[in-house]
Amino acid sequence: MCTLLPADVITLQFDSRNRLLVRKNAGGQLEACVREGKDGFFLARIEWCGHPVAVYVRIDDGRNETACFQSWYQLEARSDCAESLTELRCRLEPYLVRVPYLDLSENEYIYRFRTARERNREVYVDAQSEALYQSALCAAIKAARRTKEKTSGEPALLDFGPVQYVIPSHFGFCLGVQNAIERAYETVVSHPGKRVFMLSELIHNPFVNKDLLARGLRYLQTDKGLPIRADGSVATDHNDPETLWNQLTEDDIVIIPAFGATNEDKLRLIKRGLAIRENDATCMLVEKVWKAARRYAEEGFTVLIHGKSEHEETKATFSNSSSCGPALMIRNMAHAEKLGEVILASGSDKTRLFYQSFAGLCSQDFNPERDLEKLAVVNQTTLLRNETLRIIDYLRAIIAKKFGEAAVESHLWSKGKGDTLCYATQVNQDALRKAVEQPVDAALVVGGKNSSNTYQLYRVCKERFGDKAHYIQSEANILSLDSIRHYVFPYNPSDTVIESEIVRCFLKPADRPLRILLTGGASCPDGIIQQVIHRINSFFPSEELHSIESILKAFDADT
Repeated sequence: MCTLLPADVITLQFDSRNRLLVRKNAGGQLEACVREGKDGFFLARIEWCGHPVAVYVRIDDGRNETACFQSWYQLEARSDCAESLTELRCRLEPYLVRVPYLDLSENEYIYRFRTARERNREVYVDAQSEALYQSALCAAIKAARRTKEKTSGEPALLDFGPVQYVIPSHFGFCLGVQNAIERAYETVVSHPGKRVFMLSELIHNPFVNKDLLARGLRYLQTDKGLPIRADGSVATDHNDPETLWNQLTEDDIVIIPAFGATNEDKLRLIKRGLAIRENDATCMLVEKVWKAARRYAEEGFTVLIHGKSEHEETKATFSNSSSCGPALMIRNMAHAEKLGEVILASGSDKTRLFYQSFAGLCSQDFNPERDLEKLAVVNQTTLLRNETLRIIDYLRAIIAKKFGEAAVESHLWSKGKGDTLCYATQVNQDALRKAVEQPVDAALVVGGKNSSNTYQLYRVCKERFGDKAHYIQSEANILSLDSIRHYVFPYNPSDTVIESEIVRCFLKPADRPLRILLTGGASCPDGIIQQVIHRINSFFPSEELHSIESILKAFDADT
């Protein structure tokens, strides 16, 4: 029986590692240090000891001789917890993930983009990584063509004589990726001797992740969420004691990648007493989607997430959205059309059709009869903008058919249509669409194998150039002027891909300069773009090639 009768409003104290301040009572049992009244940030309203209580939280590392901080896992393992503390811990656990971020207002972000002056390239551009991150050519192109961050310009033409390169005004690293990379390298440098982990791949580029691993970082799980053991093997059981997840200590550091993290993963870190806020590299444009989802849910809309359900970002967005209200994931227009059938159906057909296409893709207790009445669309930020807008337009037509044209706005969120789309992804796509209007002999899209935004750029090229468009990871994929190793991206997980990489025809001889369109995904370092150029140039006689110095001089004059 609970012996502590709480006040209507109480304040609990946590430290910067998300541990609760507790003390021993007269009976020798641990209980929470509770102060009446509010002194901090509102966390939740709960039922505690049969009494409704508004809980506020104060973050303060200060303590005294009679009290100590304990993590959730420490409290779970102790046998001397008072019943009131055990109940409080259980009641608060669903809200615990909010504790590190309580001081952020709706207009504030975990990790804002840094300005050019705040950039810290020196922390990762060194002797070990210079070839990966540094490119004088790419820097010159961006200076000459990227006159506005959010608006694409005309493509650049690099004329090396026998071969020319058409390069969009916007390509490669976005600000969110730069932020995440700097956060990771800075964390390693500032915590010598400590174990530093990444929740999963920091960004979807194998060369960046390899460089980080070489500096001592380790992954806790794969990009599919499978836990990794201390020996590097992949486990299937999250309870496996050999996994790094289950060997974390309060002294360890875990970096949350640019894609964000699910509430479930964040909760596991918080319960272990790890400080996650200062190591959270979530892109602010991803967080913008989460804020929008919360706003839609508060107004009674079901959040419809256009994204790939297996992608880390979509899983994080779904986790955030479903904690606020009903949420559902759809993959593409074909999937949206399945949803349209469900919306127009009635009775048992509605439920049957829904679970045929959306089992495992909806929030807990999702009710297709109730939760498809009002919809708001958000998206995985790395997808094609136009596809998201087509899905919104399609749903608008379906809702007009079901409820009438006059009722559309009350059933489909239409303020700021598509306002959760990432401008960085969009401007890369816009710049590429200008570049594909140029006549070229081949198009190369460079990026990691599991990079969704790189695949979307490849789709744009494939629409225009067919088999002359190639998806590669680096210059190593270019075997010769005749052949190239092209990556087959598994857009649908159910697709059976016999070969993930195939050797295809690259360039055919011509009695004129060959022209190649070249771009990189948002996680592709500039150095790799320049290495691709060097690789292709190496197939031509050096005396026929214009020097890089002459090309840089031309760009300097242009700027």
